[in-house]
Amino acid sequence: MSLTLSLDFQYTSSIEKVWAALTDSNKLAKWVVNNHTGQAMENDFKPVVGYRFQFRTQPTEWWNGIIEGEVLIVDAPHRLSYTWESGEKHTVTWTLQDLGDGKVNLHLEQTGISNEQALAGAKYGWSNWFKTFDQALEE
Repeated sequence: MSLTLSLDFQYTSSIEKVWAALTDSNKLAKWVVNNHTGQAMENDFKPVVGYRFQFRTQPTEWWNGIIEGEVLIVDAPHRLSYTWESGEKHTVTWTLQDLGDGKVNLHLEQTGISNEQALAGAKYGWSNWFKTFDQALEE
C-alpha cells in the first residue's frame, strides 16, 4: 500500500518568486536544511527534465546524508515534479496557483510513501522546512 502526503501553503508573494524558491539551488539551500542541525543542505538542483540531483548533509548513524532525485516535470511557473530518494523512492510534485491580490497557493503532493511512520516523518520534515521558506522569497 502506498500513502500520499498532501500539504498546502499560502504566501503573499509573486508566483515567480515562489517558483524561484523551489527551483534555484541557492534559494533551496535557505530553506531545505538538516532538521537536526539546522545547517543548509548543499544541492545541485536544476529545473531541467531528466536532470539528476543531490541534496547533501552530515551523515548520521542512521542515514548517509544524501537525498537523490531526478526531475520529471518542469512547467514553469505552475508545476514541478521530481523523484526524492532517501531509503524509499517517492515522487514530489509542486503545483503553484496564483490566487490574485499578490497571493500564491503552493500545493505539495508526495507519493510512494510505504507506511504511516514514513508519512509522519515526511509531514514533519516538510512542515519544519516551510517555517523558513519565507526567507527564500525575500530576494
